[in-house]
Parts: sequence; structure tokens; C-alpha cells
Amino acid sequence: MARQTKQRILDASLALFNAQGEPNVTTNHIADELEISPGNLYYHFRNKDDIIEQIFVRFEERMDTALAAPEDRLPELEDVWLQLHLVFECISEYRFLYRDIVDILSRNRSLRLRFARILKRAAENASKVMRGLVRNGAMRASAAEIDATATNILLIATFWLNYASVRGDRDENAAIRQGIVQVMMLIAPFLRDAERLHLHNLTRAYAQ
Repeated sequence: MARQTKQRILDASLALFNAQGEPNVTTNHIADELEISPGNLYYHFRNKDDIIEQIFVRFEERMDTALAAPEDRLPELEDVWLQLHLVFECISEYRFLYRDIVDILSRNRSLRLRFARILKRAAENASKVMRGLVRNGAMRASAAEIDATATNILLIATFWLNYASVRGDRDENAAIRQGIVQVMMLIAPFLRDAERLHLHNLTRAYAQ
């Protein structure tokens, strides 16, 4: 029963943080949403930051899975597309972390270090995938171009929701799809003609 209540608190908190923004949600709001007393909530979590840390554990596990790359073969363009889709799905599910990232990480050094490790792994993964595309002849790029493109991929993925919000986009699901296309366009200039055509066909199908 206690475990179920803890899970319900995490699920409700995530939904409220995503819908209203983490700074606008208090532990009282969460308790009201679940129709439990604040004391019951504090039995499971010390404070709101404790809830955020537990949600971050789930986010970290989901992102680790999304960043897994093929190990037994060289990557193909579809692998890049699928991985970006999984990463952006994770970002969408935990979008409050990205919308309120500066505020959340400024309060919590532990989360800041853990998020930095995620970014490091994501950059290494993006570079590894692009080097694989170079090796299989689908892409032509120097080591410096690969490193710079990997950084640009992370910049777009990390701050895309904030950019979309400032731009006035109301449909976050559509914004996520646009983010995936935007990242894929970063590697388009480095692709061979056949792969670039394939990428544009994928993009058109995805946008429909």
C-alpha cells in the first residue's frame, strides 16, 4: 500500500509539473490532486525536491535506454531517426525537466552533475553514431565536424521545448516532431546524395 501511494505521488507530480510548470506546483497541490493529507505525502517524501529527485531516477533510466546504440553492426540512417524519436519521447514525457532546467539544476548540485553526465553520454553517443555512418560510407565529415555537430544536436534537443515555447508553439507534440526533424537536418549536409534523399523522404513522411 505504501509503495502504491509513493508511485501515485510520483505519477501525479510528474503530470502536474508537466502541465503547470514545476515552480507553480507545491506539495499541497500534489496532495490535493491525490486527495491525501500533506502529512501523508511527507511520510513518503521530505519535500518537493525529494519528489523531483525520484522522478529524475525514472527519467535517467528511460534516457539510458533511449541512448542505446547498435553494438553488433554499423549504424544506419534509420537508427539515427529511431534513436532521436526515443530521446525526444523521453524529453516529452519528462518535459518539465527541460522547460525548467536552469531553475531545477541551480537548486540541486546532485541533479546538475547527473544531468551533465547524461549530456556527456549523449554527446559521445551522437559522435559514435556519426563516425559509424562515416565508416559505412553514408556520411562524409571530419572529426571536428562530427564533434561540433554532436554539440549542436545536444543544444537543440536540450533547449528545443524552451525555444518552441518562446516562439509561441502551443502543440508540444508537434514541437517535438519538429525538433527531431531539425536535428536530422543538422547531419543532412554531410550525407551522400542517396542518403540525403532518403532523409528528406523520411522527413516528409514524418511531418504528415
